Amino acid sequence: MSVENYQREMIAAKSSNPNLDGLTSTSKTSVWRMMLYIMAYSIEQLAQLFTLHRTEIDTKISTQKTHRLPWIQSLYLNFQYGFQLIKETDLFDNTNATAEQIEASKIIKYCAVNESDTGREVIIKIATEKDEVLSPLEMDKMEAILEYTERVKGTGIPYRIINYLPDRLKLNIRVFRDPLVINAQGMDITTGKYPVQEALQEFMKELPFDGELRIQDLANKLEAITGVNMVSVDLAQSCWINATTNNYGDWTTIDVRRIPESGYFTIENYNDIKYEV
Repeated sequence: MSVENYQREMIAAKSSNPNLDGLTSTSKTSVWRMMLYIMAYSIEQLAQLFTLHRTEIDTKISTQKTHRLPWIQSLYLNFQYGFQLIKETDLFDNTNATAEQIEASKIIKYCAVNESDTGREVIIKIATEKDEVLSPLEMDKMEAILEYTERVKGTGIPYRIINYLPDRLKLNIRVFRDPLVINAQGMDITTGKYPVQEALQEFMKELPFDGELRIQDLANKLEAITGVNMVSVDLAQSCWINATTNNYGDWTTIDVRRIPESGYFTIENYNDIKYEV
């Protein structure tokens, strides 16, 4: 509830109380109105604090219950490369470490945790970030992460860690353009930029890690561009790393939506975007 709503309720309560009939000023700066405003503001701030406290408590409960999926996710997001674990805990020894060193050691920037379809293992997808681009972690770092996993995971619970190169995404798109704004090569005539390519890059960044790519959402993103009248996504395909061969498999068609096997996508190229009037 807003400060104004609290204040209105107080004024209404005052009006129904005959003992306060002497408070008749309608000026917004009258003493009694200012006092009610201060009280309303204080109540509103207190309500915000209670809401924040409730949110923090709910978060702690969800992440601190051992072996729940949010707790497992927090294990990996809080992993510190180059730091020692405190014996018999999942906490790192940060003695004499600065806040900057601690933050730099948290090399897992993205993590998604799910149960397998059979429910017999926990699947953990991880990635880091290089030059603001999602990337897999190097193998020397994975050695430390796998050792960490063995020390902190629950007994009898198999963990499968996916640290793959991104799923490749290939798009055949027809963009129906306004020739007054965008030329036949897809360039904005005024700025010299390529707004469709930029919007696709933004779209990929906006996708949640291990989130669902929806073809309709992608089309909507492009149709919001100034100079784009209509978009037809004629074909969308993806391929991903085969865990056995460690190579990319065959391209498969995306029907409406898809969750990336690696947790994230990269667009193969922009060669199959055609601009029509």
